[in-house]
Amino acid sequence: MGLTGRPLECVLMAAAVVCFALTAWLWPRFAGRGVRAWLGRLGSLAVTQCALVAALALAVNAHFQFYGSWDELLGGGDEAPAALSDVHGGETAPGGPAGALVQPAPPQGLDRVHGLPGGPPERTGAVESVRILGRRSQVANPAYVFLPPQYFQRPYARQRFPVIVAISGYPGGSFLLAQHLRVPQTAGDLIRRGTAQPAVIVMVRPTIAPPRDTQCVDVPGGPRAETYFAEDLPEALSHHYRIGHDSSAWGVLGYSSGGTCALQLAMRHPRVYSAAVALSPDYRVVNDPTTGDLFGGGPAGRRRMREHDLLWRLRHLPGPEVSVLVASSRKGEPDYGATRSFLAAVRPPMRAQSIILGRGSHNFRTWRRELPTALRWMSGQLTFPQDVARR
Repeated sequence: MGLTGRPLECVLMAAAVVCFALTAWLWPRFAGRGVRAWLGRLGSLAVTQCALVAALALAVNAHFQFYGSWDELLGGGDEAPAALSDVHGGETAPGGPAGALVQPAPPQGLDRVHGLPGGPPERTGAVESVRILGRRSQVANPAYVFLPPQYFQRPYARQRFPVIVAISGYPGGSFLLAQHLRVPQTAGDLIRRGTAQPAVIVMVRPTIAPPRDTQCVDVPGGPRAETYFAEDLPEALSHHYRIGHDSSAWGVLGYSSGGTCALQLAMRHPRVYSAAVALSPDYRVVNDPTTGDLFGGGPAGRRRMREHDLLWRLRHLPGPEVSVLVASSRKGEPDYGATRSFLAAVRPPMRAQSIILGRGSHNFRTWRRELPTALRWMSGQLTFPQDVARR
């Protein structure tokens, strides 16, 4: 049974109820003072508590999608096949051959999300569940892809669409972008009302080696997360979907650690992403218990860590030609001071704007307030349409 499937939820919930009932029924038999009675009480309490905790943990994981499979929970990784190195250009239709860089995937929790497109795709758009394979990083990451209604309409058949890579926080997955941040639902509403241009939105998680938090960094001798997001992901999507090929059509958006990734990717790879939105980000990447050692030791490791400090980059390196939007709150957000320092350090050709709420917290309620403004801003930064013939 799958880790996030309803059958396992029902089995564990039933087991918890049975254990509780058996404990209540057998408790009088354990009323004595002997060793057997004492062990019976201890055993019944332990089994009941374990069953209840397991059922609760599974329900929480199914709701937030911290881990999508048993392999992820146990620390395993889903690696792309070595044959990917032989994959070359050319566009692949959805549901294409097994060697494609974007492959259909099971729902991955998508069936639990409310408010997604449900009608004819040319009228409502569509959300696909896929695995995106990395030819260089040799990993496979789950994702959802929102395709706007125009993507399926005949007048737009010769046009490429802008693409927004939306990155969740850690340890959550792409499920949170759809269920709690409501990215595809909000984008679809803005497109229908004509306040945002059509765009393909790709929803992914920031780690490529769960449960480790890879922070969109290439770890020496370890996961190559930056390579995946800056090279593999754009390559795979460009081969599979009708989207723009140059940076003017590419933006990246994220919240919390996903926002940190968004800023890092745009500022370090301006030829890939021309715009970034960061909701409640950090402005530097550091090691912690969830990341392990991201940079390695010695002078080279200290240099790599320094280069992932965005305030240091702004003060010591030429500014990248990108546009960024950062969001914070005067009260309730710990990053407000760092956000002010970041905005003050921005110099041309880089451009920066901000969403500063009077009060907010590091949670989805705050980020949902900021998302419509962020998507409208991103819509104004990306080029649309681009003709299919343009490369």
